[in-house]
Amino acid sequence: MAGVHIPSVALGRLAHIFLFEKIITITIKLSNVKNNCQNGFRVESDLLGTKEVPECALYGVQTLRGMENFEISKFRLCDYPLFIKGLAITKLGAAMANHEMGLLTDEQYEAIAQACREIMEGKHHDQFPVDLIQGGAGTTTNMNANEVIANRALEIMGHKRGEYEYCSPNDHVNRSQSTNDAYPTAIHIGMYFSHLRFVEHYKVLIEAFRKKGEEFKSIVKMGRTQLEDAVPMTLGQTFNGFASILADEIKHLEEAAADFLTVNMGATAIGTGICAEPGYAEKCVEALRKITGWDICLAEDLVGVTPDTSCMVGYSSALKRVATKVSKICNDLRLLASGPRCGLGEINLPPMQPGSSIMPGKVNPVIPEVMSQICYKVMGNDVCVTMASEAAQMELNAMEPVTAQCDFESVEIMINGFETLRIRCIEGITANEEKCRSYVHNSIGVVTALNPVIGYKNSTKIAKEALETGKSVYQLVLDHGILSQEELDTILAPENMIKPVKLDIKPRKLL
Repeated sequence: MAGVHIPSVALGRLAHIFLFEKIITITIKLSNVKNNCQNGFRVESDLLGTKEVPECALYGVQTLRGMENFEISKFRLCDYPLFIKGLAITKLGAAMANHEMGLLTDEQYEAIAQACREIMEGKHHDQFPVDLIQGGAGTTTNMNANEVIANRALEIMGHKRGEYEYCSPNDHVNRSQSTNDAYPTAIHIGMYFSHLRFVEHYKVLIEAFRKKGEEFKSIVKMGRTQLEDAVPMTLGQTFNGFASILADEIKHLEEAAADFLTVNMGATAIGTGICAEPGYAEKCVEALRKITGWDICLAEDLVGVTPDTSCMVGYSSALKRVATKVSKICNDLRLLASGPRCGLGEINLPPMQPGSSIMPGKVNPVIPEVMSQICYKVMGNDVCVTMASEAAQMELNAMEPVTAQCDFESVEIMINGFETLRIRCIEGITANEEKCRSYVHNSIGVVTALNPVIGYKNSTKIAKEALETGKSVYQLVLDHGILSQEELDTILAPENMIKPVKLDIKPRKLL
């Protein structure tokens, strides 16, 4: 709070408590690892000195430092298999190019390639324990991959883990690369895999709405604007409308995802290609195309693209568009199902759980509620991605890790939400046909259908009288002798109110 003074002694104690908690957390984790390791620890060294690494770990000293430094969130790399797959594909593509250029021996290449393929198949993912949110522009993640691949390659070659003179995380697995080109390339590949998975689940959700549209195509209901009675429509039109607005977003998702297929491999540190030989970038990208079967291409200006994370912004924005529409639909579902006796009650949502600890018989629309909350989280992630992408400075964006975390998370929780919404809500929705019909018959909104025949002024008079007397529009038109019952029934027939029609009917008299 503003104006509150915390003594420096207290601040020092808080700092010590926080540090102690972190040390305890790391110690417990390492103790658990040690208990599962029969051979104890091995010693590895880096720029800052030596550390003991669990002998059973495929990762090494730099991963361990990252684990200690970035105990930030619950978002661990091991929980995002498509990101790990992207890392493995990136490293395999680099190894293929380096081997072709004579920069790796046959033995080193074959071992690295096998290690990468094992990871691509889902093996060793528990060896990627680092927090996705980290400083260093992704160096911890890149080195985690380098160390796991190097140590697995060493095993394949018949050496011990940590014998990096035979296969080094930096000199061999990371050959011709920097975190600043390998890390974003891995994100791009992982996100494209995520996109393909996302669209697959998204289309299934859309189809569920389409099926309900067909099921409800003959049920007439009142449409509403600004929550007021508007004009008649069918419940099927409502659900087909949901499906259509969602389907419209597929093209935007595809366009945004296409940007992920442009990569900066060969840029190395800042885009100048230092530490990479001529032709490496092209060979590496060709290898990535071969591995994935995708039309991956090299960015035209590697200096310009290396700090640019606009593709992350673009895809996050596409996800936000989807989230906006899905949440709108969930709002509508909750309104249409409101009641059961004192709300609209036009549809019934599947009852999933008791809705109150104090109100017996209450059942809440919990599935649309949770889906909307997922959508809010995606919208919040979009703000984070935008701010982090804007924060790029000079030749690198150090904030890229959080953009990756947000985009991967948004895709994952949306997919989970789609499946929950479809299975536990949409597929089980039923219609209250009689209630829908009674709303139409008693609504003043049907007077709009009379406009082309009796005019707006006379329709307004009928609507006003209906409001004042409580009589139906139908009865008042007959009472005033404006139209015959046959003529009125023709105008107000469901098939004539839910689509454009031409009716050759003239009023008998006007008010």
